[in-house]
Amino acid sequence: MSDHSSHFHRFPLVRRLWKPAAVTGAGGTAVAVWFEEILLFGQEILALIFLPIIAGVIYLLDIFIFKSRIPRREDLNDINTKGVNK
Repeated sequence: MSDHSSHFHRFPLVRRLWKPAAVTGAGGTAVAVWFEEILLFGQEILALIFLPIIAGVIYLLDIFIFKSRIPRREDLNDINTKGVNK
């Protein structure tokens, strides 16, 4: 039998570093997934915070736009403008 049945005898650096590299790779993946989950949770919280703010802005914009189109009392009582298309 040959002494060189394994590749670890030829590469002592690989034999020494494969366990820390495997642990670091798995830990790095776990940290990346954990960080991604925290970012998604934060995004949902921010969406819930900004939803009423955006709704309020749209509501105020709606009031300001359509309030100018409502006829005033003077316009309805003015005899000269009845039946006249502007």
